[in-house]
Amino acid sequence: MSDPADVAASRRKPTTLLRLAQMHREREKIAVLTCYDASFARLMDEAGVDALLVGDSLGMVVQGRTDTLPVTTEEIAYHTACVARGNHGAWVIADMPFGSYHASTEQSIANACRLFQAGAQMVKLEGAWAAPTIRALTDRGMPVCAHLGFTPQTVHALGGYRVQGRDSDGAALLRRQAHEVVEAGAQMLVLELVPSTLARELTAELPIPTIGIGAGRDCSGQVLVMHDMLGVTPGKLPRFVRRFVEGSADVREAVQRFVRDVKNGAYPDESLHGY
Repeated sequence: MSDPADVAASRRKPTTLLRLAQMHREREKIAVLTCYDASFARLMDEAGVDALLVGDSLGMVVQGRTDTLPVTTEEIAYHTACVARGNHGAWVIADMPFGSYHASTEQSIANACRLFQAGAQMVKLEGAWAAPTIRALTDRGMPVCAHLGFTPQTVHALGGYRVQGRDSDGAALLRRQAHEVVEAGAQMLVLELVPSTLARELTAELPIPTIGIGAGRDCSGQVLVMHDMLGVTPGKLPRFVRRFVEGSADVREAVQRFVRDVKNGAYPDESLHGY
């Protein structure tokens, strides 16, 4: 006898790149969560999460490291394969970890291929300097999500977890970088720790969805680290994090509340901004 949850998930129309672009045009909010295994992928898919990000954040929340830098392509590929097996309808994005796209275009293509073969439908790269790599991947039919603002893989160069683009020069630089990655072929853009006004302007200007994290409510969608929104991560959390597990009966309800509040604009509110 079929599991009712499996039947319900299989009836969900899969999220596609065209659907995400349509959501951006029609201002339908996109709900994204990080995910690292099959069980949570299934639960999130059933709860209506639009996209699952296999983030290099796994280095911190799964492996217990202090930052994302030690995570390898092999580890991302392993977790991507796990997520893909549990997922039916959500769009699957895999981070390209530090060092996997830094040496050459050939290295970048080879590592991206590994992640797509593991089950990714899009890869994410940090920084506008990666525009030539974005072009090389998209020219070969591999969808790319860019990531600007605070970029965790360059945390040491940025001087820690700091909002980017606060002054006029910083905002102008970030705007120029956003247009560069779009011109290179990026089909989605994560904006992390960016002033809400700038994020709103970029979302209106750009033809691709923007996914905010600590960038205000006016992006095309929002992403949170799963462990943060479930209240599992120890220590002080950024101001933009809401623990959706608080007041929820279980994890499934917490994820459903996240999706609902992103969709209706209740999350984030203006007090949940920055770090």
